Amino acid sequence: MREKIVLYFLVLQLLIVSGGIAQYIVPSSYSNMHFNVKGDLVFTTSTNSIVSLETKGQYQLSDFLNKVVGGTNGLHFDFKNENFEGKLAYGFINDGEWKYPLPVYFYTTLDIVKGKAFVNIKDEMRGKYDMIGWEKSGVGTIGYRVTTNDGKILYDGKISFKGFGPFNIDNTIIEGPFINKLTANSVVISFETNNKVIAHIEIGEKRHSDKKAVFHHEILIKELVAATKYDYKLITDETFQNYSFKTAPEKGSRTKFTFAYASDSRHAQGGGERNVYGTNAYIMKKIMAVSSMKEAAFVQFTGDLVSGYLIDKDEMNLQYANWKRAIEPFAHYMPVYTAMGNHEVLMRVFRDDNKGRAFLIDRFPFNTESSEAIFANNFVNPENGPDSEDGATYDPNSRTIDFPTYKENVYFYTYDNVAVVVLNSDYWYAPSLIASINTSGNLHGYLMENQIAWLRNVIKKLEKDGDIDHIFITHHTPVFPNGGHISDAMWYSGNNLPRAVVSNKPLKKGIIECRDEYLGIIVNESDKVLAVLTGDEHNYNRLKISPEMIKYPETWDKSKLKLNRTIYQINNGAAGAPYYAQEKAPWSENVGYFSTQNAVVFFKIDGKKVVMEVFNPDTLEKFDEFILRE
Repeated sequence: MREKIVLYFLVLQLLIVSGGIAQYIVPSSYSNMHFNVKGDLVFTTSTNSIVSLETKGQYQLSDFLNKVVGGTNGLHFDFKNENFEGKLAYGFINDGEWKYPLPVYFYTTLDIVKGKAFVNIKDEMRGKYDMIGWEKSGVGTIGYRVTTNDGKILYDGKISFKGFGPFNIDNTIIEGPFINKLTANSVVISFETNNKVIAHIEIGEKRHSDKKAVFHHEILIKELVAATKYDYKLITDETFQNYSFKTAPEKGSRTKFTFAYASDSRHAQGGGERNVYGTNAYIMKKIMAVSSMKEAAFVQFTGDLVSGYLIDKDEMNLQYANWKRAIEPFAHYMPVYTAMGNHEVLMRVFRDDNKGRAFLIDRFPFNTESSEAIFANNFVNPENGPDSEDGATYDPNSRTIDFPTYKENVYFYTYDNVAVVVLNSDYWYAPSLIASINTSGNLHGYLMENQIAWLRNVIKKLEKDGDIDHIFITHHTPVFPNGGHISDAMWYSGNNLPRAVVSNKPLKKGIIECRDEYLGIIVNESDKVLAVLTGDEHNYNRLKISPEMIKYPETWDKSKLKLNRTIYQINNGAAGAPYYAQEKAPWSENVGYFSTQNAVVFFKIDGKKVVMEVFNPDTLEKFDEFILRE
């Protein structure tokens, strides 16, 4: 694999020069595509040739980062765009006093005129408005919110300053810190800074530091004691922040704990924080707050974090940044594990205006442009999953990389006697594949060969592990949809024809056959898998997957999988995306509860017993409770 990766990077560095324009190689897994003499990517149909649409996002993360400079009396915001008009809300953040530091906005907002605004700290934010004591300390942090003139929220940022006037920009933690990869004896703390710096994490008398100055920081801390609360201090030069985390119990200690689950927080209607450029920050904050109140050990969030379906990766970075801002105050203290959904797709688009259709595929080069690569750049998850679909039986070229990575989007982790296996049911996703297979690509809900093989091996490993009692599988797409995705998910209205296509060749197994292979592993080859945690459908529903449950269309003429036991599908796609009502499905009688309320699911683990509680995070109403395992 290492030789293959090296070769791939060498190939990518080779320039095929036509008319003086450099081009990349089209992965062999795609079909009917080439670069023309102008350097444009072209998709050829039976009737015409379509050039890939390459557009810059309306707003990008780079539009808002490092756009503040110090001045004599305050801070100058310059978004470097004379055509940008909007509003700037701003206020101090009291890092030292509050457990969950958030800005308290000043009584007035500023007009952004020709991309510029000025925050007057020295004259207007002193005396009774100096809630952070900057007049004595000479340091402080301001949180700010950028909106359009009609109130659409684009970005929440923060910047630290120093001085009494004039003011200078200080090293600032602009994102995070986040608790990642938590185990009984280690943790990774990640964060972003506005400048390249060597940052430090102090725990007790020990200091853990970056090896070099960087913007993105991931500091590994080891040799910790299990089930222990640690205070940590994050230091950048003269500034610092104080937080804490608690290590996991020793594996198999069977201590009582709770974890939370949700998905689908892409933006919704209603204005305000229900749409912070791509994400429903309002409900996400509520979910994180109630998870903190319930003392959840961790949160699993599986897909459709943002609205996505974008062409520009920096616009996707902006949406991800807004989602992370929503969880950030609470994620200083507990880990949030993330997975991909269909809205995490970053696309190459071929728009056929003559016929009113478009062809959409995962972006390439895969190592820098794919949905999976951008997701990995934005989140810090375990890296114990498979490499990619390269090496599968349908791999078109053994000498090159022709599929995106599974790094940090397929993985598993354990906490005490629980294992959570995270899959990607939207890997190498080509949204238009169901309408036309000519581009090649993967299907929404289709688990490909190498991911399935990896899952089988992980299940075998966990089945043999005497410290693990319960396994939860999570992926975005429902195995059995109930409201909103009857026409796709792992069902496609009972049609087995849809499947992944590689190099213009449909794979042997259809979507329902693929579903059955997957079910056979997690049900018949496992005694510990308790539930599948899904989303995609914007509702909460609890489905009992039993041996007696109807799983096939009436016209099914292939072999039928016989399940040897019962598990549950817990669908919670109710983290703020617009709702879907219940639809009729062959297994509808097995649906134990269905609701279109916003929801967060809590799994209460007590040794061999697992109880599930479901709350509306907006009202704190508990509307479902169920014993999953006695």
